Amino acid sequence: KPSNPVRKKTFKSRRMNAAVRAVTRMGIYVGAKVYLIHEGYQGMVDGGDNIKLANWQSVTNIIQLGGTVIGSARCKAFTTREGRIAAAFNLVKKGITNLCVCGGDGSLTGANIFRNEWSSLLDELLKKGRITDTMAKQHANLNIVGLVGSIDNDFCGTDMTIGADSALHRIMEIIDAIMTTAQSHQRTFVLEVMGRHCGYLALVSALASGADWLLIPEAPPQEGWEDRMCHRLEGSRTKGSRLNIIILAEGAIDTNGNDGCLILLGYDTRVTVLGHVQRGGTPSAFDRILSCKLGVEAVIALMEASPDTPPCAIGLSGNHAVRLPLMECVEMTKLVQTAMNEKRFDEAIKLRGGSFENNWKIYKLLAFQKPVQSEVICTSFSLAILNVGAPAAGMNAAVRSAVRLALAHGQKVFAVHDGFQGLANGNLVEMKWHSVAGWTGQGGSLLGTKRTLPEKHMAEIVETITKFNISALLVIGGFEGYVGVLQLFEARSRFDELCIPMCVIPATVSNNVPGTDFSLGADTAVNAAMESCDKIKQSASGTKRRVFVVETMGGFCGYLATCTGIAVGADAAYIYEEPINIHDLKTNVDHLTEKMKQDIQRGLVLRNEKCHENYTTDFIHRLYSSEGKGIFDCRVNVLGHLQQGGAPSPFDRNFGTKLGVKAIQWISERLNENFRQGRVFANSPDTACVLGLNRKVISFSPVTELKDRTDFEHRVPLVHWWMNLRPLLKMLAKYQTSFCEYVPGEIEHVTRRSISIDHGF
Repeated sequence: KPSNPVRKKTFKSRRMNAAVRAVTRMGIYVGAKVYLIHEGYQGMVDGGDNIKLANWQSVTNIIQLGGTVIGSARCKAFTTREGRIAAAFNLVKKGITNLCVCGGDGSLTGANIFRNEWSSLLDELLKKGRITDTMAKQHANLNIVGLVGSIDNDFCGTDMTIGADSALHRIMEIIDAIMTTAQSHQRTFVLEVMGRHCGYLALVSALASGADWLLIPEAPPQEGWEDRMCHRLEGSRTKGSRLNIIILAEGAIDTNGNDGCLILLGYDTRVTVLGHVQRGGTPSAFDRILSCKLGVEAVIALMEASPDTPPCAIGLSGNHAVRLPLMECVEMTKLVQTAMNEKRFDEAIKLRGGSFENNWKIYKLLAFQKPVQSEVICTSFSLAILNVGAPAAGMNAAVRSAVRLALAHGQKVFAVHDGFQGLANGNLVEMKWHSVAGWTGQGGSLLGTKRTLPEKHMAEIVETITKFNISALLVIGGFEGYVGVLQLFEARSRFDELCIPMCVIPATVSNNVPGTDFSLGADTAVNAAMESCDKIKQSASGTKRRVFVVETMGGFCGYLATCTGIAVGADAAYIYEEPINIHDLKTNVDHLTEKMKQDIQRGLVLRNEKCHENYTTDFIHRLYSSEGKGIFDCRVNVLGHLQQGGAPSPFDRNFGTKLGVKAIQWISERLNENFRQGRVFANSPDTACVLGLNRKVISFSPVTELKDRTDFEHRVPLVHWWMNLRPLLKMLAKYQTSFCEYVPGEIEHVTRRSISIDHGF
């Protein structure tokens, strides 16, 4: 097969090591030679030792490292014809005809130019006698595939770029730290974040932190914004707030083209420029998994490429890797900057994509206490919000946005403490706008939550609903939340009081609620488990060969174990959905033993807590200890409830905020539709729903329709989208698995319509 180099060019490091690892190992897995080109295009121009043949061990233990182990550099020489001739010669010498380029739009545009010139470059080398006619024929075609590495998330066509989520993690860590000192001293902090001419980082950070004011390049403030901002800050202080956060994108300007420098007279103000700290640190779980997905797909795309195949970029569409025509992406990305240069800012926001536009609308909606001017304004309605099941990160963010939007709609909002038990006991408190100030970044459940189901307390719950004149219920919780609303729906035939709109926002670390691909809290839990596994692996540095057996949570759902396994480069992850027997375990032990006999020093095996009744964590630990005796020793770790704790990840904060808004908009519509003769009467199946994200679509699935898609005994959906990730885990761990299990990405064209969809991030 043609040799397949990992080629990477970027000026700033963007946590690309997971992608380097994935492309290298997948290339070797399919039988290709893989070369690592060091120092980007400069290394390709200079050649020599900059282009090195890689093996499996070349990328061992790099997945957790920030930056890039193969280096990156600006290269003026590659912008010239002479530089590209030198690069072509160095590739031909190594027999390279496939390039995987990881970088921004400039790097990918340069790769496309290189490919278009390839034939003429070879002709020139042939005329100069630097290559033979045979060599020219053997290397007649150059295939290009791109991976987009950018913390700015400014590349059109893909939902997320490699590095953006990790940058958000760094930003939120700093904002959380600053908010404690700001509150102590009653200060206003102005934080400048990166993003060049794209306000994505600033916008999502503002949503995730509940910032008081936001300045981004795509939406310059109108004249007089300084006075309006100060009025806004004064208003929050008079209502009890002890701090104010203002987030400023580095490329923000006003309508006259002036930059976003702020002078706040009369305020104790501090300015913090986050700078390159946003590019550093260990990659997040999302970025590691994204890099593995895209890296594997890049290799498959190169292996399937023909001379007529146009260059593509590998992007993310919902949960799946897709192939995007490279120049369609580049041209659409350029249209954004053109619109901004021409001051067509509304169009620029739309061109950023549906998610960016929706984030912007939601931020404006929640940042200011204004009644919503729309056809769905509700009056004299009362809403009850409760958390059900185990605590999950993002619950408080969802409560905050739901409370504030419901108040803006003119509704009365009650918070229910301790779930359905609290609802039965009448443990309700009326909420105001500032009751939820600062909730977005809080972990756990500030309302309190229990696993109690309503079935045995139905009469008491109905009594509370009647007493407080509750018109709708918003339940934020896990599998118990879904089952609880299903029980309430089925009790409507006995109690008319339950004929009210009911919505479930899935929130559980197990990600086992039917009707959605993602639940609040799952991303935070994967990051917590990943960070623990990173430390566990590091603990073996300098010791003899060692294998760790780590138990994760998740009940009967293997999502947490699978995603953590990919993010930490685990050798195996045992889950309930993929039954194992003693022969499978013996095969895994033998496989790991063979790797340990070579250059591998550490092994990691994950086990979902309920993957098998008899093959317990202790049993697997003893098995590996016995079979690996003399080659490696074995240690066991049970991660436990640390996976439920900690501050929510940026994804869970943002996702929770958006789901809270979507839920209230849906509830408000159902209230208006079902308000008759002075009361709400909603008894159709579509008035009791689970709010979920499926691929790229926010959907409301009736709880009754989900019954046929649910395994109630094991508390999981019958079909799991993430099972498609299992082949990645096995192939990148060097298991000879059936390649037909892998589902290759489809081609998606990049149009205004395709980018208008809100993917939920």
